[in-house]
Amino acid sequence: MNGFFLINKEKNMSSHDAIYLIKKKLNLNKIGHTGILDPMAEGLLIVLINKATKLAFLFENLDKTYQGSIIFNKNFDTLDVTGKIIDTKTNILSIEEIEKSFLFFSKKKYLQVPPMYSAIKIKGKKMYNLARKNIQIDIPPRKVNIKNLKITSSFENDSIDFETKVSKGTYIRSLARDIASQMNTYGALKKLTRTKIGLYNLKKAQNINSVDFKNLIDVKILFKKTQKIILNDYLIKLVKNGVLLDERQISTTKSFLVLDKNQNWIAYYEPIQKNKYYPKYFF
Repeated sequence: MNGFFLINKEKNMSSHDAIYLIKKKLNLNKIGHTGILDPMAEGLLIVLINKATKLAFLFENLDKTYQGSIIFNKNFDTLDVTGKIIDTKTNILSIEEIEKSFLFFSKKKYLQVPPMYSAIKIKGKKMYNLARKNIQIDIPPRKVNIKNLKITSSFENDSIDFETKVSKGTYIRSLARDIASQMNTYGALKKLTRTKIGLYNLKKAQNINSVDFKNLIDVKILFKKTQKIILNDYLIKLVKNGVLLDERQISTTKSFLVLDKNQNWIAYYEPIQKNKYYPKYFF
């Protein structure tokens, strides 16, 4: 069986622990996920199994939607409330100020500095391991796109709820920090739930305890809009051996599926240069 699950990860559990439990429960050989959720966060985790783990790249660029809560005037080393408080402020914030800061970041592309406590590697070492040893480094910023950002609650006890849709590579902990910094104060996440990855919704996700093969989504759903070509038996044999295709079979700038004369799916190809195509996945 090859495919993927939509999983509702509980908080206080790492993404690694979540997939380990699924692997053990379903007795799987290969398993992986398409995007880490911090232990303090909950929500949608896409889990790939067996051969489908090779298709993780198809999920990499999907936008993600989150709901969460920010607490202001407190600076945590992890940028969320699971960390250690470094400093506090007593700024009296108004809802007008907060709305202005949210508006500033909504539909905004900017260079965001990831949290020190993150799984990003610098010179082969994960940053959270460096942070735990109090090793300070310059963290390279990354370009992110805040596609939507809105307040979803009243402002009470220095806290406010929000919803946001963001591009690949965006850290919501960093966004909370940056929203607060715009108002000359601190900000940290109190809670976070990932509700969507692309078109996939948390509402259709399974809890780890109830996950079953009947919930497995066939990888073919990922290729609904992918163009297809049918090749003869001789070329199909070559395709199965990983041959590159060229303009003699197809001329396109897009990825495509190779089918045999009986409409069986054989391989998924992507362009690597003009009129040269490489097999990325075999069915």
